[in-house]
Amino acid sequence: MIQINEIMGLLPHGYPFLLVDRIVELEIGKRIVGIKNVTINEPFFQGHFPGQPIMPGVLIVEAMAQTAGVLAFKSMPEELKKKVVYFMAIDKVRFRRPVQPGDQIRMEMVVSKQRKSIWGFTGKAYVEDQLAAEAELMAMVSDKV
Repeated sequence: MIQINEIMGLLPHGYPFLLVDRIVELEIGKRIVGIKNVTINEPFFQGHFPGQPIMPGVLIVEAMAQTAGVLAFKSMPEELKKKVVYFMAIDKVRFRRPVQPGDQIRMEMVVSKQRKSIWGFTGKAYVEDQLAAEAELMAMVSDKV
């Protein structure tokens, strides 16, 4: 299990944009399962939507991408860990149910391809046992700009 302090050391994101709270499963180079606890205190709920708070779909996908980023960083050789992982592409995104305050998102990401500095992932986000979102993501390991 990877706790929040280690996640903050791996990803360049910070509050309020860090969207992974914990990693509960990890197979280096293969798959990862991350958790995001969704609370009413999230800043985006003020405007999305007043009276009926729903987590924006783009942020669900971002949480999936951050979870995949942790997998990429944990799978890299040590000399590459000073680089950053940039989100390159998103395909076949589908949203299946809304995510609301009080939900816990379980993001399951699997490496679909990895060639040199390019990583491909397929992933699904669940709330309890219900599929909330799914997507194919691509990322690139690069020097910081």
